[in-house]
Amino acid sequence: MDVRSTKNYMFWLFCQFELITCSYLMEPWEKVLFYSFNISLVGTLLYSAYACAAAHAGAALQLLGHCLGAQQGDPSAAAAAAVK
Repeated sequence: MDVRSTKNYMFWLFCQFELITCSYLMEPWEKVLFYSFNISLVGTLLYSAYACAAAHAGAALQLLGHCLGAQQGDPSAAAAAAVK
Protein backbone atom coordinates (compact mmCIF):
# COMPACT_ATOMS: atom_id res chain seq x y z
CA MET A 1 0.00 0.00 0.00
CA ASP A 2 1.60 3.23 -1.06
CA VAL A 3 1.41 6.59 0.68
CA ARG A 4 -1.11 8.03 -1.73
CA SER A 5 -3.63 5.24 -1.24
CA THR A 6 -3.12 5.38 2.53
CA LYS A 7 -3.81 9.11 2.48
CA ASN A 8 -6.95 8.55 0.41
CA TYR A 9 -8.10 5.78 2.74
CA MET A 10 -7.61 7.97 5.82
CA PHE A 11 -9.54 10.78 4.11
CA TRP A 12 -12.31 8.31 3.28
CA LEU A 13 -12.44 7.16 6.92
CA PHE A 14 -12.64 10.78 8.10
CA CYS A 15 -15.48 11.44 5.66
CA GLN A 16 -17.31 8.37 6.98
CA PHE A 17 -16.81 9.65 10.54
CA GLU A 18 -18.24 13.03 9.60
CA LEU A 19 -21.23 11.38 7.92
CA ILE A 20 -21.96 9.09 10.85
CA THR A 21 -21.67 11.83 13.46
CA CYS A 22 -23.26 14.49 11.23
CA SER A 23 -20.37 16.78 12.08
CA TYR A 24 -20.20 18.01 8.49
CA LEU A 25 -23.27 20.09 9.37
CA MET A 26 -21.55 21.87 12.24
CA GLU A 27 -19.96 25.28 12.16
CA PRO A 28 -16.17 25.43 12.55
CA TRP A 29 -16.26 26.44 16.23
CA GLU A 30 -18.68 23.58 16.95
CA LYS A 31 -16.37 21.15 15.19
CA VAL A 32 -13.46 22.29 17.36
CA LEU A 33 -15.46 21.65 20.53
CA PHE A 34 -16.80 18.34 19.25
CA TYR A 35 -13.42 17.00 18.11
CA SER A 36 -11.61 18.19 21.24
CA PHE A 37 -14.23 16.46 23.40
CA ASN A 38 -13.88 13.24 21.40
CA ILE A 39 -10.08 13.32 21.51
CA SER A 40 -10.04 13.97 25.26
CA LEU A 41 -12.54 11.17 25.81
CA VAL A 42 -10.44 8.69 23.85
CA GLY A 43 -7.29 9.88 25.63
CA THR A 44 -8.88 9.43 29.03
CA LEU A 45 -10.12 5.98 28.07
CA LEU A 46 -6.68 4.88 26.87
CA TYR A 47 -4.94 6.29 29.94
CA SER A 48 -7.36 4.63 32.36
CA ALA A 49 -7.04 1.32 30.52
CA TYR A 50 -3.25 1.61 30.72
CA ALA A 51 -3.24 2.63 34.39
CA CYS A 52 -5.72 0.04 35.60
CA ALA A 53 -4.73 -2.94 33.44
CA ALA A 54 -1.80 -3.95 35.67
CA ALA A 55 -3.87 -3.80 38.85
CA HIS A 56 -6.70 -5.83 37.36
CA ALA A 57 -4.32 -8.39 35.87
CA GLY A 58 -2.54 -8.77 39.21
CA ALA A 59 -5.80 -9.24 41.07
CA ALA A 60 -7.03 -11.76 38.50
CA LEU A 61 -3.80 -13.77 38.72
CA GLN A 62 -3.94 -13.71 42.51
CA LEU A 63 -7.54 -14.97 42.44
CA LEU A 64 -6.62 -17.65 39.92
CA GLY A 65 -3.71 -18.76 42.07
CA HIS A 66 -5.97 -18.88 45.13
CA CYS A 67 -8.58 -20.92 43.27
CA LEU A 68 -5.95 -23.38 42.04
CA GLY A 69 -4.64 -23.82 45.58
CA ALA A 70 -1.33 -21.96 45.40
CA GLN A 71 0.34 -21.30 48.72
CA GLN A 72 0.23 -17.74 50.03
CA GLY A 73 3.29 -16.53 51.87
CA ASP A 74 6.59 -18.45 51.91
CA PRO A 75 7.73 -19.41 48.39
CA SER A 76 9.88 -22.26 49.74
CA ALA A 77 6.76 -23.90 51.22
CA ALA A 78 5.11 -23.79 47.82
CA ALA A 79 8.22 -25.31 46.20
CA ALA A 80 8.34 -28.05 48.87
CA ALA A 81 4.68 -28.83 48.33
CA ALA A 82 5.25 -29.08 44.57
CA VAL A 83 8.09 -31.58 45.05
CA LYS A 84 5.96 -33.95 47.16
